[in-house]
Amino acid sequence: MSGVTALRAALHQALVADAPLIAALGGARIHDVPPPSPDFPYVTLGEAQVLDWSTATERGEEHRLTLNVWSRQGGHGEALNLAALVQEALHDAALPLAEGRLVNLRATGAEIRREAGGRTYRAVLRFRAVTESN
Repeated sequence: MSGVTALRAALHQALVADAPLIAALGGARIHDVPPPSPDFPYVTLGEAQVLDWSTATERGEEHRLTLNVWSRQGGHGEALNLAALVQEALHDAALPLAEGRLVNLRATGAEIRREAGGRTYRAVLRFRAVTESN
């Protein structure tokens, strides 16, 4: 399992274990790939960029991650609330990884926007993580 795969699995596990988030979503609607007709609201694990973060003695990676919150509740309110819950669940979380060690995980930004068609709102959440190899 690569470092980014282990990190994404840990993120997914942390989100499905977060009771306030799951209650607000109406169930464990956290997807790597959403189903063809998903129930709203839901969260998807988005893009990942992996950069070398190695030192002279340790191997490491910097991960720039995107998570998306999808809502069809009128207005930005539900997307904003869910985005805050996702950030609270993950920011500075000490997540166990199946491979390697998480050094840190930080929320770095968010934007909320209405998608084309005007019916769906999306919160784009950005995180930065640093991992070290075993």
